[in-house]
Amino acid sequence: MDVRSYNKIVDQQADGLFRFAYSMCKDRDDAKDIVQEAFSALWQKKDQVNPSKVKSYLFTTAHHKVIDMFRKSKRFQKMEEVPTHLTTPQHNHDLKAILDEALNTLSETQKSVILLRDYEGYNYEEIADIIGLNLSQVKVYIFRGRQKLKNYIGKMDVVI
Repeated sequence: MDVRSYNKIVDQQADGLFRFAYSMCKDRDDAKDIVQEAFSALWQKKDQVNPSKVKSYLFTTAHHKVIDMFRKSKRFQKMEEVPTHLTTPQHNHDLKAILDEALNTLSETQKSVILLRDYEGYNYEEIADIIGLNLSQVKVYIFRGRQKLKNYIGKMDVVI
């Protein structure tokens, strides 16, 4: 991979990779850092990454960076912070905010597979490659995650 093809990959993949990272971590700066680290990792392994698997490599790297970030942030959680499940729910009728709140109730893996499937449009095999699970595990995580979202959101006519 030379500089020209690398720059072309950056142009093609940066937006989707940022959307994925931002959907996971909900912080623009963290998402930008994750995207930058993913592209940096690609450049460092430019001779080892199969050109047909670049997109999968980038999303896999971003997924691992998000998981690492979550693990680090859990170690340094402040005691003054009240967990969101202990506070009274806000009656906000903004559907995106409700969906974001519902997504935050999922485990990192469930959230990742649902975002890759429903937001980014990956098929099950691609998600399995990105996340590092087998095909049946991906299907189970998506099913259970959607069930959890459905139970959390409830009936849409109540929300609206």
